[in-house]
Amino acid sequence: MKTANLAIVFTDIKGFTERTSRQTLEENQRLLQVHEALLAPLFKAFGGRIVKSIGDAYLVTFESPTQAVLSGIAIQDRLWHHNRAVEAPEQLHVRVAINVGEVRLDGNDIFGEPVNIAARVEGIAEAGEVYFTEAVYLSMNKAEVPSKEVGAFELKGIPGKIRVFHVPRAPYRVEAPSAAAIAEAPGAETMPPFGNLALSRVAEAAAAPSGAAVDLSELGQRAAAGAAVISQRAAAQASVLGQQAAVLGRQARTVGGSLFSRGVAALPPKVQRHRAWVGVGVVALIAGVAMLAFGGDETVRAIKAVERAPEEERAALAKDVRTLIMKEEEAGRRNFLLGRLTEATGKPDDALKVYATAVKAGSRAAEDRLIEMLSHGRCDVRSDAASTVSRLQLQRAVSALEDLQEDGGPDDGSRTGLFGLSKCDSKQAAESALKGFKGR
Repeated sequence: MKTANLAIVFTDIKGFTERTSRQTLEENQRLLQVHEALLAPLFKAFGGRIVKSIGDAYLVTFESPTQAVLSGIAIQDRLWHHNRAVEAPEQLHVRVAINVGEVRLDGNDIFGEPVNIAARVEGIAEAGEVYFTEAVYLSMNKAEVPSKEVGAFELKGIPGKIRVFHVPRAPYRVEAPSAAAIAEAPGAETMPPFGNLALSRVAEAAAAPSGAAVDLSELGQRAAAGAAVISQRAAAQASVLGQQAAVLGRQARTVGGSLFSRGVAALPPKVQRHRAWVGVGVVALIAGVAMLAFGGDETVRAIKAVERAPEEERAALAKDVRTLIMKEEEAGRRNFLLGRLTEATGKPDDALKVYATAVKAGSRAAEDRLIEMLSHGRCDVRSDAASTVSRLQLQRAVSALEDLQEDGGPDDGSRTGLFGLSKCDSKQAAESALKGFKGR
């Protein structure tokens, strides 16, 4: 597997889950469209490659740590300009966290300890700030980016303490306050937090005029085109599934009728008198099997189509399906479907986080899926699933955890972590998870 030394950037929106749960579908869609329009051009302007985005979160890589930090402060200044031009409910406040290190490249995805550390630093970052690790501090060009240490932190799952830095907000300013800004109410912040230090380097097309509203017409056209594509694909898939279901139905009637006749004949006389009710039960069973095999709505079928698609086509298809999923108004179901889509693209470890969000929003289906993932074929996924259900205090998972603690998995002992120096042990992970449950 190939490796590369890269700067890893994580971003997310402060209060995203709570915010989307109280907004309308249209407001949520607009939020994500504006978020993409503001951030994506700046990532690219500084040489970043967007690895993936899940909901409000971005994972981006840069070859240069300096460029990674500059992109972060450009984003914060760009958001400052945007937030001044919109009402408070439409404002965006984003966290940015950066780490650097050698990561494993797997297709379009990246893995490794540096990625985990960046994600953990994002968890302690404040909205409107750019946090980065000591590794970034030591490797970046300090003449280009001011920095100040925040402190040393113990991060979950990371041995030792990690020194964390941020870009201070003063006293450097590269713009003089305008007359209009000076005339604002006393105490108001009249300049962007990082003085347009990085934003001033970006071409106007990427930066957008200060205070300008984001033009969503192009985004709307893209969304409509994407929705049309996915509708066509889903319709074609539904046609195939419908034909398969019809065949299954004919086979089920034939087999079921034979089984029913023989089964009823073998029943006691008292039960045979209620053969009509037995027949209803058989029909219900067959219907249930058909629903499990081919069931689900248009969105579920579309997710299955992504899973079956060639690897090189999945990313484009998944983007269309995500547009369809975001139409779901209920937060629990929406996040559950986003988790299934993430799995379908071959990222079960990322899906765990999305399922956890769905569980918090009340999704029973997400609970079931987390429990199922305790028997996943990959040791790291089983281990992370064990930690997730323990963190959520999912009592329904205790029995499955006990099974995992006893049996483990066929790949327990496989190498994992930075440079493969540690071994994966899902049995141990299950044992630790069980200890985390209250009352045990």
